[in-house]
Amino acid sequence: MKTVLVTGAGGYIGSVLVPKLLSKGYRVKAVDRFFFGLDKLKPNENLEIIKDDTRVLSEEHFKDVDFVVDLVAISNDPTGERFNEATWQINHYSRVRTAKISKRLGVKRYIFPSSCSIYGFQENIVDENSPVNPLTTYAKANLQAEKDIIPLADKNFIVVALRFSTVFGYSPRMRFDLAINGMTYGAWKTGKLPLMRDGTQYRPFVHIEDVAEAVIKFLEFPDETKINGEIFNVGGDELNYQIGKLGKIVAELVEKETGKSVDIEWYGDPDKRSYRVSFKKIKNVINWTPKRKAEDGVKEIIQKLESGEIDKTIQTITLDWYTELEKWYNLIKELEMYGGILNIKFDKESLR
Repeated sequence: MKTVLVTGAGGYIGSVLVPKLLSKGYRVKAVDRFFFGLDKLKPNENLEIIKDDTRVLSEEHFKDVDFVVDLVAISNDPTGERFNEATWQINHYSRVRTAKISKRLGVKRYIFPSSCSIYGFQENIVDENSPVNPLTTYAKANLQAEKDIIPLADKNFIVVALRFSTVFGYSPRMRFDLAINGMTYGAWKTGKLPLMRDGTQYRPFVHIEDVAEAVIKFLEFPDETKINGEIFNVGGDELNYQIGKLGKIVAELVEKETGKSVDIEWYGDPDKRSYRVSFKKIKNVINWTPKRKAEDGVKEIIQKLESGEIDKTIQTITLDWYTELEKWYNLIKELEMYGGILNIKFDKESLR
């Protein structure tokens, strides 16, 4: 039985990946601060919960670990800009540190989840050899981590960088600040579908279940020489959507599934993050293609919204939740005295 250490295990992707790993017979060390709650991962005899920060992990955590999937990240562009320093510390510094410790402690494979957002604005279809153009802190930190981690690869330490497309679909740690998920919720809840102008921008997408399956494929791929030190875009050519056309797909599906009328509402300045991505390499090298399309994710989310299993809360918007945690942390620090707020520590004998 192999052991996989997964950082960011309680996050959007981690809470889907970890159960899949357990179902395939792996032991999992799940590392996370669990800002979104410990309930996102169900108890399992082969699951070890490690509530800690990846910036300060010790070598002890990596003993007897065969593989590392370093998912931890401050995710999405608005959150990266709001928490700029933390994004560089976590998305860059902590992952380089984790990779170096992994190599020292004899970990066999290290999977580094990066992002297609590092391509930025591009006129042509881009592949893994194309020039990159990161436009945000989130993208820049991911790119710098790639540059520092990939050279660590050698015959005993297999390193693979996976540039994920924009992920969508249901997760126990649900997010409605991702494009397809947010579109679906807005259309379902209000009959209004918010779209960032001007709709001509391209973005690559991939379903969260496909992402988890791709990670496992790289953990198990037998020919290490074909993947070691390599970068792979993760997604499918047919999942390069223009945002305007994608909005129509979502609106039509919500109307069909619920009977509600849906109108598209445009907002914001034109989005400069436009890029189309080639996924030929991942298909040709490891024979992997995604099984799901946008329609599958939209239907899935509608069903769970209709059943009441999920809803939009402050926890489903990453930036809002982190901002709220910071607000309460500062308030509690201001009010705390003698080890508490209402319940404090004091010498009861002094009242006699």
